[in-house]
Amino acid sequence: MVSFIQSTVGKKYLMGLSGLVWAGFVFGHMAGNMTILISPDLYNAYGHAIVSNKILLYGTEIALVSALVAHVILAILLTKQNRESRGTRYAAKPNGEKAASFASEWMAIHGSIVLVFIISHLVTFKYGPVYETTVNGVVMRDLARLIYEVFSNPGAVGWYLVSLVLLGFHLTHGVRSIFQSFGLLHPAYQPAIKKAGVVYSIVVAGGFISQPLFVFLTRAVAA
Repeated sequence: MVSFIQSTVGKKYLMGLSGLVWAGFVFGHMAGNMTILISPDLYNAYGHAIVSNKILLYGTEIALVSALVAHVILAILLTKQNRESRGTRYAAKPNGEKAASFASEWMAIHGSIVLVFIISHLVTFKYGPVYETTVNGVVMRDLARLIYEVFSNPGAVGWYLVSLVLLGFHLTHGVRSIFQSFGLLHPAYQPAIKKAGVVYSIVVAGGFISQPLFVFLTRAVAA
């Protein structure tokens, strides 16, 4: 088991597995957060239901943190390994391999920005100001108020839009990489997998982008 984890194949497998955990989470997180487009009360009730289920909350947090740490470490190790194996032979490589190397470098760049975005997102909302509200007689955190406060700032909205577009790019390449890591990227299925990755990333990134835009435009119209 240790030798497998230390091997390139093992690292890529774990990279794909950690990516799969986050790919599933961001879809569910995006879908749940769409409730902000319906009503603040519904969004707050949704959030309260999650934090009230401690087993679900802590289990999810442990899985996400573990997957994120593993994903980052493996990305660094594999990128370093690719650079070392490429070395001075890069110039002599076929165009296809050069393109793959560039794609890998680009994944590392926007992956780093997405990591900074995740951290800033947590600092802003999970550990940000706590307001209270009452929904159907239940006192809960008024996270919707914080969202409206944050996304009334054009700078914050701009940062989210750029970050979410980059998240979309990362997911597009990530879906293909997950299949490749698990040895499921058969040539016959590659076009379909590539299209599925594009559709998935558009749905996730587009759904997330609609939320700060909706809040910002709603505030702008109300003003």
